[in-house]
Amino acid sequence: MKNYLHSLFAEAATRLDYLNGIKLTFDIPKSPEHGDYSSNAPMILAKNLKKAPRLIAQDIVANLKTDSHIISKIEIAGNGFINFFFTPLFLSKLVSEIIEKNGDFGKSTSYSGKKANVEFVSANPTGPLTVGHGRNAVCGDTIANLLEWVGYSVDREYYFNNAGRQMRVLGDSVKKRYLEILGDNMEFPDDYYQGQYINLIAQKIYEKYGDTLRDEDPEGIFKSTAEQEIFLEIKNSLANLDINHKIFYNENDLYTEGKIQALINSFEEKSLSYKKEGAVWLKLTEMGNEADKVIVKSTGEPTYRLPDIAYHIVKLDRAYDLLIDIFGSDHTATYPDVLAAINNLGYDSGKVKVIIHQFVTVIKDGEIVKMSTRKANYITLDELTEEVGKDAVRYFFNMRNLNSHMNFDLNLAKEKSEENPVFYVQYAHARISSIIRMAQDNNIAPSLQDLGLLSSEDEIRLLKILNLFKEEVLLAATNCDPQRITAYVEELAKAFHKFYTTCRIIGVEKNLSSARLTLINAVRIVLANGLSILGVSAPDKM
Repeated sequence: MKNYLHSLFAEAATRLDYLNGIKLTFDIPKSPEHGDYSSNAPMILAKNLKKAPRLIAQDIVANLKTDSHIISKIEIAGNGFINFFFTPLFLSKLVSEIIEKNGDFGKSTSYSGKKANVEFVSANPTGPLTVGHGRNAVCGDTIANLLEWVGYSVDREYYFNNAGRQMRVLGDSVKKRYLEILGDNMEFPDDYYQGQYINLIAQKIYEKYGDTLRDEDPEGIFKSTAEQEIFLEIKNSLANLDINHKIFYNENDLYTEGKIQALINSFEEKSLSYKKEGAVWLKLTEMGNEADKVIVKSTGEPTYRLPDIAYHIVKLDRAYDLLIDIFGSDHTATYPDVLAAINNLGYDSGKVKVIIHQFVTVIKDGEIVKMSTRKANYITLDELTEEVGKDAVRYFFNMRNLNSHMNFDLNLAKEKSEENPVFYVQYAHARISSIIRMAQDNNIAPSLQDLGLLSSEDEIRLLKILNLFKEEVLLAATNCDPQRITAYVEELAKAFHKFYTTCRIIGVEKNLSSARLTLINAVRIVLANGLSILGVSAPDKM
């Protein structure tokens, strides 16, 4: 519909010079009484033209060559809004496209030929994935799905570090638990890894090696076994949510391949760094940021900003058109430094889109769930998935804007009622599938020939929402906003459930029955496609 309106204005611009060069937007009015789409172009133009918006609106409308089969009427409202009303016949034509394209409906070639990298999760192998990691994982994978739907070739990437102090502590934590198995009385520091998973890894090592590792360095078998076991668990946790990364990049490779030293040299050569009190500082104030930051400590150890910058250069060197980083809110203060640095090294920081997600609170029986009884002081992603199922986990994480703090209500996620949004949407799909089966039993076949019979308020409402799907997918992908898709499928499900109460399919005149059957089949396809983007199943029976 928007494309048609843009073409109308483009044709009118051949007669109205002032329409050339303006940025046209067409919005959906809050009230259906104000049409299907509305433009405020007259108000935008009023200042330059020094003319009343309503007079400009009248001029524009007089120059729009509309097709009466597509536009039923145009109204000028308020101070100069132009409201457009589309015909039911035009709206119904999209149903044919939906039926034809089926599972591909909503896909586009808007970004065909472009490559994107989505880096998400990126938890170091020191423990199981938590609920917080889960939000990052689900939304990252859904954003990758969205990009693929609009034409991008997408690489899903996981960045991790298996070196440094935290890994040394991990190895030592496992060794201490191993020695406890051997009967030693060990003092266990508070900042060591406390979860039951540490005990299980220590037990595996004991079963394999017995008591032969008393003198083994914690950074040997203990650390390597822990890393291997934990990473296996991380990958399994992600696979349980149908999340699979193509690339795993280890921070340690930045050091072994000389990329860290090369970066330090580049900063020095470009006079972007300086030494003070034995440390190396990055001139971030000269790059437009608030304060210079240390990138190499006086001990010679790099700070975390340095490998982060080097890693982004590695990704940029792979010639992606778009790089997406999905971080928790604890990264808010650091990523501007990374972007400033790569920009001043001659790379295009505009290719990098950073998405920050807020924390998750789990609620059960109206109370905040504070800890897990099986593992350490957090709720694991596996526990959440086991509790409510994959579909609820993926849907709930996607249904809130990433910038917002999220309350994950366990009771609601398990509820089999219309109060549970994922159940509500899936039930719409299952109900349609049931109606289609029933129609087949009654020898009622769908037909594209009689779609002009769809004229009731609830039928038109469904048609209008179906017409929005392609646009919603493109907007959700462009803005990296999965929440748009959950909002869309809920709106479509709501419109269908309303339609179901007012419009009979079986037991009415045959042609109308066939037209309505075709309409709800289109709704079923679009619901399934929306749920597919979210990584949620579309059941035929519930």
